Amino acid sequence: MDLKDFFTISGKPGLYKFISKGRNNVMIVEHLEDKKRTTAFASEKISSLNDIVVFTEKEDMALKDVFKTIHEKENASASISHKSSGNELKNYFEKIIPSYDRNRVYVSDIKKVVYWYNILQKLGLMDFSEDKDEKDEKDPEEQDEKQNKSKDKKPEKGKKKTT
Repeated sequence: MDLKDFFTISGKPGLYKFISKGRNNVMIVEHLEDKKRTTAFASEKISSLNDIVVFTEKEDMALKDVFKTIHEKENASASISHKSSGNELKNYFEKIIPSYDRNRVYVSDIKKVVYWYNILQKLGLMDFSEDKDEKDEKDPEEQDEKQNKSKDKKPEKGKKKTT
């Protein structure tokens, strides 16, 4: 699942998908739920979901990893409602990410994460199969070594070796 094309715009509800870039630092975006297209100006605070992290006691956790954890714990179904009480949301988030930093992660942050997860899950955008494919790919260093070996091979008869 790639979150780089999904955005949140401060002051506007929901999630948006990048469509294209317009003139004068304007982005054309589409609301994920109602499919209405709108403009997002450079003066608005626009955040890619790919850049958002959740503070934990050790290392910051990427939003993609948080979504993956929720997805696994909920067996690929919707999570708790973002309109639940603050205590319910805190307890839920503690079950999902036991080491989240309680001093820096507020209830409003938890509401957003749960809301965004439920939107993406409802629209069928929670596909983590490509993450498994990435793990199955060979190590890039091995690929570089193979390329270097093929360059070092002797040229075929009648052909010059070029470097």
